[in-house]
Amino acid sequence: MNDSRAIALVGLMGAGKTTVARLLARRLGGEAIDLDWVLETEAGCSVAEMFRRDGEAAFRRREAERLSELIGDGAAVIACGGGAVIDPASRERLKRACRVVWLEVSPEEALRRVEKSREMRPLLSDDAGALEALLQGREAAYRDAAEIRIDTDGRTPEQVTQAVVDALGAS
Repeated sequence: MNDSRAIALVGLMGAGKTTVARLLARRLGGEAIDLDWVLETEAGCSVAEMFRRDGEAAFRRREAERLSELIGDGAAVIACGGGAVIDPASRERLKRACRVVWLEVSPEEALRRVEKSREMRPLLSDDAGALEALLQGREAAYRDAAEIRIDTDGRTPEQVTQAVVDALGAS
């Protein structure tokens, strides 16, 4: 992989962005940054609490600002929040400055994976239908942003990481 741009992982909640970012950064010898974690640390509360307290629009503005800063700081691997690509300016910034990898996950698999962290996810309800609707609303943005698409269903985080490494090396 001769491309020195940061790698940005995008996709629906439960796709494995945070876990794969850590594994990928370890493999590549860089640092992994989780955008949601950065926002939570700075705000002193969870993303769900920011949604309740300030609303989604305020959260998305903060997310876009911080993403821009992270890209400018030269982070090696960025695990973006599931909705980070909604903002057209953020999406374009990602496309210009990063190698964007869409970790695809089916709504059913995503629901199974995030079951234990349900209260931490402000846009998650109790069924795969809600996640399907969320995916449909974001799919065009994921598709537009991504240079590479990796299916994560039925794969371990290590297998997904290897698939990302292989795809980055091939493109």
